[in-house]
Amino acid sequence: MKVILNQTVPKVGKEGQVVNVAGGFARNFLFPRGLATIANRATLKALEMKHQRIEAELEKTRSTAESLAASLDGKTITVTGSTAKGSAKLFGAVTAADIAEAIRSQLGQEVDKKNVALLHPLKRLGAYPVLIALHRDAEATIRVEVRDEEGRLSVDEVVEALPEVAAEPEAPADAETPAETESESKE
Repeated sequence: MKVILNQTVPKVGKEGQVVNVAGGFARNFLFPRGLATIANRATLKALEMKHQRIEAELEKTRSTAESLAASLDGKTITVTGSTAKGSAKLFGAVTAADIAEAIRSQLGQEVDKKNVALLHPLKRLGAYPVLIALHRDAEATIRVEVRDEEGRLSVDEVVEALPEVAAEPEAPADAETPAETESESKE
């Protein structure tokens, strides 16, 4: 008996497939559970129309994702985080949700946090390339700059901004170091 599967059935077929199954299996298992319908001209025509509608939606989604990827590719966004004084390590971390929110607020584009491909959260100041996977055929790479509250991007900028610490007086060049005196005493 030919049936159209309404859902994926293990060892039988995937949703939307037309499969040949035993009559008893169809009547006693598939039909009562709503897993399949009889394949006749009307249902086959409805299935074909459904496939065309799905294909059109997929094409529309793909083209939208490609245009969004083209508009995002190569752009730079800035995310601000809290750091300890003189350190480049963030107190928290910049996550995919933070990046998606920054894209929305700074670039005006809607990106779901699931589309931001971060292997691990960003925990230090700096600039990072981040992949935005919008569709299997549409990806964009953006640059994410993680800055501290004062807008500094790197450790060098943090160190330069620190006040000068009173330098310790240097020992005279002819003074012996403890290592030298120790080695002399062993001889």
